[in-house]
Amino acid sequence: MDQTRRAELARRALSGYVSGPSAVTEATARALARVRDARAVVLVEGISDQIALETLATRTGRDLDGEGIVVFPVGGAHGITNYLERFGPNGAGFALAGLCDASEAEVFRQGLVRAGVGLPETRLDMASLGFHVCADDLEDELIRAAGRTEVEALFESQGDLGSFRTLQHQPAWRDQTIEAQMRRFLSSGARRKLRYARLLTETIPHPHMPHPLAAALAAV
Repeated sequence: MDQTRRAELARRALSGYVSGPSAVTEATARALARVRDARAVVLVEGISDQIALETLATRTGRDLDGEGIVVFPVGGAHGITNYLERFGPNGAGFALAGLCDASEAEVFRQGLVRAGVGLPETRLDMASLGFHVCADDLEDELIRAAGRTEVEALFESQGDLGSFRTLQHQPAWRDQTIEAQMRRFLSSGARRKLRYARLLTETIPHPHMPHPLAAALAAV
């Protein structure tokens, strides 16, 4: 596949979203503008999580804007307490939900306590408050749900299979599982991570959608 075609596919996958050096700041600013008319906020770590949840909402026929729901990227897990305090019971009083990686679950849990949202001690407690934790991270959830065959087919459709094969032959990765290789490939570029958040979420059959994603949306 030539570079022009690959670039066009990438542009389509990122349509409606920001990318590049200022993406985190701009995505948060856009979300803040939408919060003025919200009744509920789903707090997520970053833009890839936002893309996945908004894509899932579209697939299931939900109109988040019409429902007054904003999926809000907090710019990294350590921003969670600030926005919980801003939007939670001691702030705007929105209905809240959230999604985070396993490595950041404790940061989210502490944020919920500090912001007065609840007193969760376990991930099950967090889930009861609408905050769900990926088994590892978003990419891991999506890869496992789609399956290796479908992920490779998607790489090929986007002109990325050759680059993935190159990674597979690198000394640091050649002996890893294919799922680990795929996860590394998706995480090795900011735009790639965002593109495949949408592409994989569009590909996965609805009954196989990762539970944390579906549950975070269902909570609001």
